[in-house]
Amino acid sequence: MRLINGRIAAVVAGLVIGMGAAAAQEPIVIKFSHVVAPKTPKGLGADKFKELAEKYTGGKVKVEVYPNSQLYKDKEEMEALQLGAVQMLAPSLAKFGPLGAREFEVFDLPFIFPDRNALAKITKGPVGKDLFKKLESKGITGLAYWDNGFKIFSANKPIKRPDDMLGLKVRIQSSKVLEAQIKALGAIPQVMAFSEVYQGLQTGVIDSQENTPSNMFTQKFHEVQKNTTVTRHGYIGYAVIVNKKFWDGLPGDIRTQLDKAMDEATDYANSVSKQENDEALAEIKKSGKTEVYEMTDADKAAWLKALKPVHKEMTSRIGKETVDAVYRELGLTN
Repeated sequence: MRLINGRIAAVVAGLVIGMGAAAAQEPIVIKFSHVVAPKTPKGLGADKFKELAEKYTGGKVKVEVYPNSQLYKDKEEMEALQLGAVQMLAPSLAKFGPLGAREFEVFDLPFIFPDRNALAKITKGPVGKDLFKKLESKGITGLAYWDNGFKIFSANKPIKRPDDMLGLKVRIQSSKVLEAQIKALGAIPQVMAFSEVYQGLQTGVIDSQENTPSNMFTQKFHEVQKNTTVTRHGYIGYAVIVNKKFWDGLPGDIRTQLDKAMDEATDYANSVSKQENDEALAEIKKSGKTEVYEMTDADKAAWLKALKPVHKEMTSRIGKETVDAVYRELGLTN
């Protein structure tokens, strides 16, 4: 009897070991959710990360990419990440202010980055690293900064100078800095999920919006706006973030390969962002559905004069230390 029981125990143990081995062979799934179309800088970057992550881990990791708010809208995705319902996101940098990391709102300041080289000094330097540390207490690990590009305005009337924005209802992301920016123009800020903007413009719930050309074109905003002005007044970038508990729990060798995949996907996403935006702006012009206005030097000076005070107004909210660090790094003066 004791021998039979011993054999049963051995069989059961063998089954358990076998089941464990089978389970160990199951790929680690990373759900990567985002709110934009696949053929945008973020969408292309997410797909590139999937390709490289699965390649470098030899199939030990499977990345499932969910674009176009298929899983979660703007307001829902951050909570989903913190709860572990998804493992990876690439939200706009404006999303971290409402989360309590107001320092990220420095990226929302109008006209703070004169060009992409200035921007890279921040995202690839010590300021960018310090900002990611602010997320750890929220259960989030920052992996990379991805560019989208510089924003332009659209409306159903010509908007050549700041005064032309007076009284317009303008869709913004949830950001106190963006709210202050729109108010400085005499317009009315309206927070709205990205997935709802097209309908909002079409029905007149909002009059205007600000976004990058690639986002405007892929979402067809230009088809329901008569006028577009290439202001390049602000920046939209993303932080690729991951659930900290999930990330810390990965085997070290897997994490090393995923870091490698993310580094390469970041270089790729950032290299295509300018091209995608240039091509999208050309397509918007070519469509003939919206009249595109390129600013003169005098126009730009007027926009700068109207919006520069937002920097000083928002410094206490963002944090003087962060604003000063960016100013020093870029050689700017108050």
